[in-house]
Amino acid sequence: MIEKQVSRGIIRTYFEKLDRNLELDVAIVGGGPSGIVAAYYMAKAGLRVALFDRKLSPGGGMWGGAMMFNQIVVQREALGIIEDFGIRYEPYEDELFTVDSIESTSALLYKAVHEGATLFNCYSVEDVVFKDNAVSGVVVNWTPVLREGLHVDPLNIMARFVVDGTGHDSEMCRVVARKNGISLATATGEVVGERSLDVVEGERLVVEGTKEIYSGLYVCGMASSAVSGTPRMGPIFGGMLLSGKKVADDIIARIKGRL
Repeated sequence: MIEKQVSRGIIRTYFEKLDRNLELDVAIVGGGPSGIVAAYYMAKAGLRVALFDRKLSPGGGMWGGAMMFNQIVVQREALGIIEDFGIRYEPYEDELFTVDSIESTSALLYKAVHEGATLFNCYSVEDVVFKDNAVSGVVVNWTPVLREGLHVDPLNIMARFVVDGTGHDSEMCRVVARKNGISLATATGEVVGERSLDVVEGERLVVEGTKEIYSGLYVCGMASSAVSGTPRMGPIFGGMLLSGKKVADDIIARIKGRL
């Protein structure tokens, strides 16, 4: 019967996909523009990459542009990435360009999946896995389970690297800081405030841009801005795209033995 075939097709192929991604090169937490860009470039380089986003529709804040005006402004420095994704753009002024937010977000998601990245929506990452004092994976659960406060055990996804792309909440950084008794500081030694990590006693975790900030853990996008004290850039998305590309380049070099 066709009804049973439809159900079986969904169930079997989904769990085959999940099984293939239980051990990764890189797990990306957060499906905003920086996380998607990072997933695209790492998957294109042949790495096994999966991205976990708690929303039904990944894409972060890109869909709505600013105040639901579905246009996005990007800097000239990010045009190479825009062109890599085949996104149309128009010059505006002062080295700034505009793109349609719907086209842009759709293109990022399509190209990332087309290059081999796997995207899991409706997943929340509630913890990280530690092995040999390094971040070695993520602990995932259904977003509705956590939202409803249900007592349902999560699953573990192992990964050589974890990328925090959760925005200003910097959720993975919070977890790492809490579990290791450390606080976060910028390269100048300033302790980051309440918008990113809780400040606790102990060793400080120094951050410079999007570099690895704890063994196995990277940050990109707004999470990187939060932990480095950079002001929020709003609908100027070029920095988010460049941040994802920078993290991807670094991790690719690490895994392929060039660093």
